[in-house]
Amino acid sequence: MNRKKTIKIKDIVIQIPVALVLVILALLVLIPVVWMTFSAFKPEKEIISWPPTFIPDSFTLQNFSDVQVRIDIIRYVINSIIYAGGTTALAVVVNCMAGYAYAFYDFRGKTAMFLITLATMMVPFQVIMVPLFLVVYKMGMYDSYWGLIIPRAAVAGSIFMMRAAFTGIPKEMAEAARIDGLSEYGIFWKIMMPQVKPAVITLIILSVNGSWNDLLWPMIVTSSTKMRTLANGLALFIGQNTIEYGAAFAGALISLIPMFVLYIFGQRYFVEGMSSGGLKG
Repeated sequence: MNRKKTIKIKDIVIQIPVALVLVILALLVLIPVVWMTFSAFKPEKEIISWPPTFIPDSFTLQNFSDVQVRIDIIRYVINSIIYAGGTTALAVVVNCMAGYAYAFYDFRGKTAMFLITLATMMVPFQVIMVPLFLVVYKMGMYDSYWGLIIPRAAVAGSIFMMRAAFTGIPKEMAEAARIDGLSEYGIFWKIMMPQVKPAVITLIILSVNGSWNDLLWPMIVTSSTKMRTLANGLALFIGQNTIEYGAAFAGALISLIPMFVLYIFGQRYFVEGMSSGGLKG
């Protein structure tokens, strides 16, 4: 009995430092977000005052009004929705099909192709940025939604994750469906895709989040103001000599809300999809 108590006390002693570290890490992540949220409702003078205040002395909605006046935020939000939605829809099709092919089909050069796909994960986007821009420009997709969406759909990390998810499904399921007369597309969409729902939702969350917050690629492949995304619009509040802190915080809060809602609804599948992909990969 005493031995069990000793083991329990040891476990508690070990867990306390771990819990403290996790709390500190959580605070490091949350404090900037909470600070941004409160600052969005502060007057400009209070934001830049010293010493800084955490909770606003007086709440104001002027910053949100300034965002509407300074940039065409509705247009930018629509562009971001089209960019994120289009990229995600195409990413689900392309990455899931690629992952399924790597998991279920045997073909010449399969291992080499998969290793090359994984190797691209080590290449920074900045390295392929200019060649990718030239391809988009030569194909006549510059300053268009297609130029934004198509190059950003296929992602090596997403292919790896979907392959790992499909690998956990017995191949006998596909064989049984073929015997029943189901086509290859039918097997993929009706049998396999429902089996990897957590991984697909994880892919959707990652793709939407990446596209929604993307600043660099839209700046490169668009030139007209009508094609700007919300991230591009918010960058206008940071000038060479001045920063409009109030409007920047308000715009950042507007940009954060959709991603926060998306993660709240998909967090269970997100954690499940990431953990299953890591275990099976």
